[in-house]
Amino acid sequence: MDESGGDEPGAAAGRGRAALIEGDVEFDGHDAALLRAVHEAGSVAGAAAELGRSRARALSRIEALEEAFGTLVERQRGGSGGGGSRLAAGGRDLLDRYDRLQAVLAATASVPETVLDGTVAGVDGELADVDTAVGTVRGLHDGAAVGDAVQVRIGADAVTVYKGSGEVDPDATSARNRLRGEVVEIEAGETVSTVRVAVEGAGGVAFRVLITSESAERLDLNAGDEVAIRWKATATRIVAHATGADS
Repeated sequence: MDESGGDEPGAAAGRGRAALIEGDVEFDGHDAALLRAVHEAGSVAGAAAELGRSRARALSRIEALEEAFGTLVERQRGGSGGGGSRLAAGGRDLLDRYDRLQAVLAATASVPETVLDGTVAGVDGELADVDTAVGTVRGLHDGAAVGDAVQVRIGADAVTVYKGSGEVDPDATSARNRLRGEVVEIEAGETVSTVRVAVEGAGGVAFRVLITSESAERLDLNAGDEVAIRWKATATRIVAHATGADS
């Protein structure tokens, strides 16, 4: 479940995982665990030890997150343990946002999928490239081989929608699939809305995107709006022996 608008941070919840997005940086469950551990341990070193990570790795991740989301941890230097740390107001707010997103995900009983038929064009480890009506799509496979007829399944909770006419750079984040399209329908719900996006040149293929009602209002999406969508290869399932069915 993704939502974003221009420079606004977004949010995602894909197949049981939630993530808050700012640019190309994602704050997910591993990051939430790190901030909570810092709060409980009172230091980055203690948090890293509790989580079985190195202090250097934990510090590096916090710094990367802070470049995107702002100050999250207040650090005090000195002392035999390298000083103490506590969550800044920004860190507490980010955890609150993440927890709210998790609650929305838990309340979503079923997640619709967009299903594309295609042919495997290449395999690279656990990922495969599939030629589809919307172009080449990358996703996780289970034993696919070049030439196999497959279905590509993308959960509506794994897709991010961006409003606006800016270009979608397919090389900006190699792990993501990116497309442009037009909003054709918005099904408003009490807490979650479903947006249907017709992709350019796809011959009627419409992607489903779940967004919170709050984000739908903030984005001010309407039928006819030009948007961009993106989703991670790791949130895309490639299933062998396509039947042509559409969910």
